Amino acid sequence: MILTDTHTHLYYESDTVRQAALIQRCRDNSIRRLFLPNVDAASITQVYSLVNAFPGMCFPMLGLHPCSVKEGWESELAIIRENKQQHHIVAIGEIGIDLYWDKTNLTKQIQAFKQQIAWAKLLKLPIVIHCRDAFNEVFEVLEQEQDENLRGIFHCFTGNAGQAQRAIKLGFYLGIGGVVTYKNAGLDKILPGIDLSHIVLETDSPYLAPVPHRGKPNESSYLIYIAQKVAELYQTDIETIANVTTANSKQIFGV
Repeated sequence: MILTDTHTHLYYESDTVRQAALIQRCRDNSIRRLFLPNVDAASITQVYSLVNAFPGMCFPMLGLHPCSVKEGWESELAIIRENKQQHHIVAIGEIGIDLYWDKTNLTKQIQAFKQQIAWAKLLKLPIVIHCRDAFNEVFEVLEQEQDENLRGIFHCFTGNAGQAQRAIKLGFYLGIGGVVTYKNAGLDKILPGIDLSHIVLETDSPYLAPVPHRGKPNESSYLIYIAQKVAELYQTDIETIANVTTANSKQIFGV
């Protein structure tokens, strides 16, 4: 059985001993594939340090997180673009729109989002979307940019059934994380109506730890709890969930 964490910031742990322990706990729980999105220019080195330390297990993405779209964001994007040209990457991410923290810079977020979508299309890479309090805005951009090269993952999907179908229709997979284990989150009602062929698993560690670790720092090894909950919702076994979602991740990332 091989589980795939399609979205983890495990590189935030800089201590090599603790980092190795995190990786070992992943291996102990059959999590053998970790996909690392960066968030700004400063995190590029951290991502590649982990990728180089654990080749074949850790895979890099590059992008500018919408919360990092601040004054001087064009310079940040230029640095990311330069690194993108120098290194192998499997996706552009995480990118998108976040209106939870700041609604005043929506125009800049859309500009950065569209520019990175253009990169992804040119390189024929998937995008990994961060969408918080911004489904309408994200869908508007995606519908404007839609073509045969636009594809990817709605990271940390927490929308309703209609938004799920809209994302799928646009060619996107749904990233299901720890929120699926939260009481009253609503995903338990939505997921059984979505074919397994449209979902992937993720942790978003160190954020959004699943039950029974909710409220504590998350880690990629906790993907096992997410997979168990998804298996319960689909009334199947965890091996089936692992096989299908890992196959989906290979379809998206090409590795």
